[in-house]
Amino acid sequence: MKLVISCEHGGNAVPEPYRPLFAPYAPLLAGHRGYDIGALAVARDFAAAFDADCLYSTTTRLVVDLNRSLRHPRLFSPATRRLPRASRHELLRRHYVPYRRALGARVEAARRSELVVHVSCHSFTPVLDGEVREADIGLLFDPRHEVEARLCAAWRSRLLERGCGLRVRRNYPYRGVADAFTTELRRRFAGGRYLGIQLEVNQKHAQGAEDAWRGLRRLLAETFGRACAVLN
Repeated sequence: MKLVISCEHGGNAVPEPYRPLFAPYAPLLAGHRGYDIGALAVARDFAAAFDADCLYSTTTRLVVDLNRSLRHPRLFSPATRRLPRASRHELLRRHYVPYRRALGARVEAARRSELVVHVSCHSFTPVLDGEVREADIGLLFDPRHEVEARLCAAWRSRLLERGCGLRVRRNYPYRGVADAFTTELRRRFAGGRYLGIQLEVNQKHAQGAEDAWRGLRRLLAETFGRACAVLN
């Protein structure tokens, strides 16, 4: 098995040429709409725990969202959506295409000889539009993909066995087949040697006590490793 880790929303940096566009959007950049708070720490810890490849971006998703398809209505943010078409194409050329191409190439190269398990690390805000999210951890997968479903069921079970009181839900707070990079890669590599799991962690943990946050990241990696036994 080859493990590939990614983090599409790892930071809120704005490339220098686009900084004037973001002057009115400073509050968005600092919050969950600017980046996935804590997701990069999860990705780095996973990569270290398993000596795995890790591809990540620290450019804000408000420049262009690396986890969305080209047809998605929120591919660009209010700061970049109204740029001239040529400027938007340049954003794609500089930021979107290289990232997606690089990750796709890593998966393609590895799956020629072994099963690739891709864990795309994300986080979600505890409250969105007044709705409280009822989960600590979300495991997103395609329910029609039997092996992905089996892996996520085993991962959830391993987490619950630890008795830490975590609420672990499958395909929550988003659907595992929604518009995302894992969804595209499943289509591209349909029929063999690719599993795409999107890990979602409630941002309240990243914003809480550092010791507890570090412990949760260790727990996620440890239980994932144990869950992978179902792939043998």
